[in-house]
Amino acid sequence: MTEQEAGLRARLVDVGVELVATQGVQALTLREIARRAGVSHGAPRRYFPTHVSLLSAIARRGFGELGGEVAKAVGDGPDDGARARLRALSRAYLDFAVTHRGMFELMFRHDLLESNELGLRETSLPLFDVLTGLVAEARPASGAGARVFAGALWANLHGIAQLWGWGSLRLATGEDDVEALLAAALDAHLGPEAS
Repeated sequence: MTEQEAGLRARLVDVGVELVATQGVQALTLREIARRAGVSHGAPRRYFPTHVSLLSAIARRGFGELGGEVAKAVGDGPDDGARARLRALSRAYLDFAVTHRGMFELMFRHDLLESNELGLRETSLPLFDVLTGLVAEARPASGAGARVFAGALWANLHGIAQLWGWGSLRLATGEDDVEALLAAALDAHLGPEAS
C-alpha cells in the first residue's frame, strides 16, 4: 500500500470516527463516509472490502482509546489494591460510555463487526484480560472461574453504562452520581469491601 493509499485509508477511518461521534452508528454508511472524505462512493471498497471491515476499523480506534483510558485509570500504584484499580477501571469504562456514546455502541455491536478483522480482537480482548486479572487478584478464590466472574462484572458495568446513559438509572434510583451504583456492582461481584 502506498503512502497516499494509507493516508486515504486512515482518512476514511477518521471520518467514520467523527461521524459516529456526532451522529451515531446509524450514520455510518459507506456512501456518507465517502462523501465526507471527499472521495467517490466506491472508493472505500478499495481499502475495505466490506462495510463490516470499515466499521471494524472504526471500532478498533475506539478500543484503542478505551484501552488508553483504562491503562491510565488502572495504573500500577503501589498503594492501589486490586479493588481500587477495579473501581478506577469501572469508572473509566462508564466515563467512556457517557462521553463516546456512538463509539461505545459500535464497539460492542458484534452483530455489526468482524472481531477477527483488522486486529479488532487484539485490541478488545486485552481489555477483558485486564479486568479478569484484577478480578482474580481481588477475589483469589475465583481461580479458573475469574473469566466468568469478570464477564458477569463486565455485563453489570455495561448495563449500568447503558441505563445511566439513557437516564433510566437516575430516574429509578434517584442518584445524581453513578458512584453508589459502581460500589454496589463491585460488592455484588467481589463481596463487601473489608473495613
